[in-house]
Amino acid sequence: MADEARSRLGRGLASLIGDVGGEAAHLDRPRAQRKVPIEFLKPNPRNPRREFADVELGELADSIKQHGVIQPIVVRPVKGVQDRYEIIAGERRWRASQIAGLHEVPIVPVDVSDSDALEIAIIENVQREDLNAMEEAQGYHALANEFKRSQEDIAKIVGKSRSHVANMMRLTKLPAEVQAYIALGQLSAGHARALIGVPDPTAAAKRIVEEGLNVRQAEALAHVEGVPERKPQKARGGKAKDPDTVALEKRVSDALGLTVNVDHRDPGGTVHIRYRNLDQLDEIVSRLEAKG
Repeated sequence: MADEARSRLGRGLASLIGDVGGEAAHLDRPRAQRKVPIEFLKPNPRNPRREFADVELGELADSIKQHGVIQPIVVRPVKGVQDRYEIIAGERRWRASQIAGLHEVPIVPVDVSDSDALEIAIIENVQREDLNAMEEAQGYHALANEFKRSQEDIAKIVGKSRSHVANMMRLTKLPAEVQAYIALGQLSAGHARALIGVPDPTAAAKRIVEEGLNVRQAEALAHVEGVPERKPQKARGGKAKDPDTVALEKRVSDALGLTVNVDHRDPGGTVHIRYRNLDQLDEIVSRLEAKG
């Protein structure tokens, strides 16, 4: 991949392939495109998107029947095989075109490495918000572990914060059963992050799904399951804390899903947040950043 193209990768798919991705580009830049038989294309086995809802494909197929494929499919040549292409971005359009009965589809061929192909696929899907949380997490994980990209690099590539990338990658540490709940949309990324570090995340996840708990409730559940019961807090000097301070501690603790200790002394005081691992610390930091 040319150095200039590589330097543009983090600015998005359109920048990488010369703005051929949008509708205006389809009309104004025919030089980069051509039509090929639909059977010349094959899916990318590394596509981070694994789930294609039948309803969505049907709706897109109806649109393609009326208007055609407005946005070309980004592909790369299959090595050693003439007139065969691997899809980098646009597998959903390719699948819907098959349903619509098209014989040819527009393509934009690019010459990229395996890592760049994965990056392009992630960029397109993340920018379109087409990936579920687990697919996004696994895509980041592949970039980091197989292609040695740092979290900072990945954040720049997809246009997200480093803390977002770090939080999503942690989802890959959860048990397979919990990851399945996320992939099916039964648990959100917020639900899943609350389960990181609890003794039995699978049981907690099952309870969240069965009881329909929201993220705050899931965080409170994780806090209860992950922290042993403690004796009532006392203020410095051995005196029991007043009910208002205890209530405030519970409120903040439930909101964070972590143990919180408030030591109030007029006119001020301190708030202590107890975290069990660096993952939880980073989660606290990301929440504070989000409030800024």
